[in-house]
Amino acid sequence: MKRVFKTRHFRRWMRKTGLSEKALHAAVAEMEAGLIDADLGGGVVKKRIALSGRGKRGGTRALIATNRGNRWFFVFGFEKNQRASIGNKELEALQGIAHDLLKLTNAQLDAAVSEGTLEEICDDSQS
Repeated sequence: MKRVFKTRHFRRWMRKTGLSEKALHAAVAEMEAGLIDADLGGGVVKKRIALSGRGKRGGTRALIATNRGNRWFFVFGFEKNQRASIGNKELEALQGIAHDLLKLTNAQLDAAVSEGTLEEICDDSQS
């Protein structure tokens, strides 16, 4: 019963970069196979995601809140050429967001999707 979401903030950033949902699906599949670029602690991981025609090295970095099982939330993204990483205060904030997202029930997640706070991009519960 895997569920994958992107936050409203991530969705806006994604539109600006041209990152596709197909790329997010591929990233989740890689992470499920153990291919995570960095475990930042507190339920936050970093993953490189290729942009069309640029590959992973010249692509984007996504920060994902996850329990590494059935919940994946794309919460923050940046392009490598715009910044190297995130600061400690940003990481602490993201870990707080991860904590809040990962404790949501399925009903609360469904409500967040209805409100537009989250957008679900993969739901294996329908299988």
